[in-house]
Amino acid sequence: MRILAIDTSTSWCSVALCFDDKPIVHRHELLGSKASQYLLPWCSELLQQVGAGFKDLDALAVGVGPGAFTGVRLSVAVAQGLSVGGQLPVIPVTSLDAMASQFVQHHQIPQYTTFTIALDARMGEVYWARYQQDTSQAKPISPIQLTVPEAIEDNNQDLIAGNALAEYADDFKNHFVDRQSDAQLVPNALGILGLAQLRYQAGQTIPVEQLEPLYIRNKVALTTQERHDAASRTPTGHLLG
Repeated sequence: MRILAIDTSTSWCSVALCFDDKPIVHRHELLGSKASQYLLPWCSELLQQVGAGFKDLDALAVGVGPGAFTGVRLSVAVAQGLSVGGQLPVIPVTSLDAMASQFVQHHQIPQYTTFTIALDARMGEVYWARYQQDTSQAKPISPIQLTVPEAIEDNNQDLIAGNALAEYADDFKNHFVDRQSDAQLVPNALGILGLAQLRYQAGQTIPVEQLEPLYIRNKVALTTQERHDAASRTPTGHLLG
């Protein structure tokens, strides 16, 4: 199995590669807006480490969000370009699914445990979803939602993990008390790769034409047009002629 996984949905640039029986190679660094300069070179670098090229891959896995809009667009666009160039199928993975996979792997979560993954969405909000540890992977048991931190549903049983805990520490002082873990957890290409391997084996790939970013905060996508509309009006609300 030869899969390249990429993610830039947060301030971290992350790339991971599995190639047959060779050890997985991986890079994951906090780069912010510089990710666009490093993502493709890192992909080439990892392939060179295993003596291969893009044409030797079986599939591409990509973090499709939610997350930072520019970062999500970057990883999806790069995946689209590489897929078209190499005629490769694509495996989309959501940011929170990747985080849930990483969480259960790193913390040996017992089977049937339920937990919440919370990712900083900026603007005082959080992307979150609930999961249950299954036999082979973390199983989503709720849709991904966008709310303020204190509106995350707490059934007094779930564990919770994700960088939202660190970003909004004050909001979580009386929320999920004594059940918070891994406050630095963010999407990582290793988590995307692990899920992609399972999905590839199950035949769950898509053609590149179907690859789309996952945007939860549609309101932000309208901001540019709203600003344009506002700028075209006088203080009395009449259009400028």
